[in-house]
Amino acid sequence: MTEVSGMMSVVTNSAGMHPDQIPGYDGGPLAHLPELLDEPLFWLGHLHSCVQSEEAEELLFGADYDAAEAFHRRLTGRADWPAFSIPVTAGRLYIVCRNLEGDAGTDYLLHHPDWDRAELLARDDGHFMGPGLAWPELAAAADNGLAGGSTTDPDSRLLLLLPAFGDTAVPTEAAERLVAALSARTAVEDPEQLAAALLEDQGPCGPAHWTTQGDGRRINDGRYSFRNPTNGFALSVDRLARVTTAMAP
Repeated sequence: MTEVSGMMSVVTNSAGMHPDQIPGYDGGPLAHLPELLDEPLFWLGHLHSCVQSEEAEELLFGADYDAAEAFHRRLTGRADWPAFSIPVTAGRLYIVCRNLEGDAGTDYLLHHPDWDRAELLARDDGHFMGPGLAWPELAAAADNGLAGGSTTDPDSRLLLLLPAFGDTAVPTEAAERLVAALSARTAVEDPEQLAAALLEDQGPCGPAHWTTQGDGRRINDGRYSFRNPTNGFALSVDRLARVTTAMAP
């Protein structure tokens, strides 16, 4: 597993220009590859953990299962780790495709320029940790229109962050929002049914109940969540508070 430590990794785009850094993230080398977001097969692998039944898996992959599997093997076989970033109200979310041999997965991190290190919010792999985002935070990050990240496209942002999401209080408009994103970025045959399955399953950890504490901290009751203060591995009180502030819509 990738640990968040005091080291730094450099993110470069496919031309090797415009370096970016994720303080405290030990891994890589990272590669900024926004062109992957235009590849429908990328999304099938990225969203795979979000489906928890054979029916939902069929809705996601359809006739593209073999092609998606081959694409995923090529992606995880790279020497570098594809990474994406999304600016938020006060900071930046990072989505890193961790191509670590024997422990591949996706890490979701949040960083603010004033912090000495990024906070690991969720980990999507065989030992999933999360959820890291409530629906209002996910929607706000997808739709804020802030420049400076891998993409300003709200549909791509929504799907990038979806595996880190889990929320029992999903608004009715979420289904329509997700259908639009799936229709725009993937080639799935039935985005309506798939969206319903994704919102019902919500990944291996399922939905979590979110509450806001008196001091403003947004926390959840997820058994595997870094944002559940009752877990022994949870973020500290002050770190939970700063994550909430940075993610505030």
